[in-house]
Amino acid sequence: MGTRDSAIATLLERQTRYCQLVALPQGTNAQPVCEALKASITTLPEQLRRTLTWDQGKEMAEHRRFSVETGVEVYFCDPRSPWQRGSNENTNGLLRQYFPKGKTLAGATQAELDEVARKLNDRPRQTLGFQTPAQQLTELIDGLHTGAPER
Repeated sequence: MGTRDSAIATLLERQTRYCQLVALPQGTNAQPVCEALKASITTLPEQLRRTLTWDQGKEMAEHRRFSVETGVEVYFCDPRSPWQRGSNENTNGLLRQYFPKGKTLAGATQAELDEVARKLNDRPRQTLGFQTPAQQLTELIDGLHTGAPER
């Protein structure tokens, strides 16, 4: 969340830590958030879009429609329980390097968000054995196409 009603959505694949950032130029009202998330998540292979875990917020009031239209089940964290979305909270912390707290996110274009996501996805992570999320995602997708068992 930025100042006023400005925000960006973060979609994070938990196993690989691969992230997609979603521009929310129309703010955090449920219908435009649903449409923006739907457009972003459907770019992933179907096997990687089974569930979405969200914190408590009015922006996901359209979660049932989102699930019906994408086939992605939505789960909600317990109130005031950010550890239930630990990888996402970590990614949000990394995003503060690019979008400092207290600044508006209203001017962030999808192209700018894609560049920030590329930088994050090309950053080696200790938790991934110093591979990058992009490398891990590629390996996971290659495994899906070759019929190798999922990790």
